[in-house]
Amino acid sequence: MESALDYHTARALLDWQMELGATEAMLDAPVDRYEAPVKAEKPKPAPVAEAPRPRGNEVDPVLVATEAARAAGDLEALRAAMAAFELCDLKRGARSLVFSDGNPAARVMIIGEAPGRDEDREGKPFVGRAGQLLDKMLAAIDMGRAHDLSAQSVYITNVLPWRPPQNRDPEAIEIQMLLPFLKRHVEIVAPEVIVLMGNISCQAMLGRRGITRLRGTWAEALGKPVLPMFHPAYLLRQPSAKREAWADLLSLKAKLRELG
Repeated sequence: MESALDYHTARALLDWQMELGATEAMLDAPVDRYEAPVKAEKPKPAPVAEAPRPRGNEVDPVLVATEAARAAGDLEALRAAMAAFELCDLKRGARSLVFSDGNPAARVMIIGEAPGRDEDREGKPFVGRAGQLLDKMLAAIDMGRAHDLSAQSVYITNVLPWRPPQNRDPEAIEIQMLLPFLKRHVEIVAPEVIVLMGNISCQAMLGRRGITRLRGTWAEALGKPVLPMFHPAYLLRQPSAKREAWADLLSLKAKLRELG
């Protein structure tokens, strides 16, 4: 007759086996490990997508844009060069080339982000609800895109001339390939002051994002004093930020007074 082990003896034997390195109990029948199901591995995180770089005989869109922009001697030639640029896919889905609005002789150049639906339809920057708010903001400091005096008028353009699908944020490669045109735009207009409205324009001109931290602090780009500000579209979503926008407008007015 077999005698059953008491609890304390069985526990002591189990502890002894664990100290020897036993990790699992033996079954009545042997286990074929070759037939055992393989445990699924955890999926590895996808790598962060980088802007494609040209290789071999591929055309470098940034180089093409740089050469085309450099050859443009005035705004009309620059607009024609941008219209002839075929290496940006945004052009295929957009209705209009949104080039600029306002007075090219203005002291202030405003750089927005990218055209929206209204801008794409009319071919001008800042013509929707955000544009109407921008006009009211400028009028509050006696300035505007259609002001009679060039000293109080503004000139407006965007980082991108074509509307991204569904108003998505521009991709890094899109900003890079169109940046030479924007830089040449600034060179031709030669404003005294640049206002950067929104994250995308700050990324393009300053290489930084985070408009809530950047706004209201003067910086420099292309040898010009630049003032980051909230985009009017953001102010429509966050009316409480209009107080900061007003402070920035007063800072812009003070800077123009300082420059004479």
